[in-house]
Amino acid sequence: MTRRRAHSPQSVKVLRALSAQPLTWRHGYDLCTELDLRSGSLYPILIRLCDRGFVDSMWETPGAGRPPRHLYRITAAGLHEAAGLSPMPARAPRGQVRWDPA
Repeated sequence: MTRRRAHSPQSVKVLRALSAQPLTWRHGYDLCTELDLRSGSLYPILIRLCDRGFVDSMWETPGAGRPPRHLYRITAAGLHEAAGLSPMPARAPRGQVRWDPA
């Protein structure tokens, strides 16, 4: 039996962002900007999600003077996985920490 680890909060953000527009191919840079993730976090997440079959990737056709870039899109399995994620927990406003001493 294969044991599955829970998704990290960052992976959940990526799955949710991709599932919001399931037919749209997205650039990693756009996801970095939208999700406020650094490329060193985002691209390993995308690679893991691709390896698990939750995300497809392909190379973009290069434009004039622009190198090819990877594009990403959620798969049917990824949509199913995203649908099964628990709701986002409430977050404290930035700079404030929630703490209940009781």
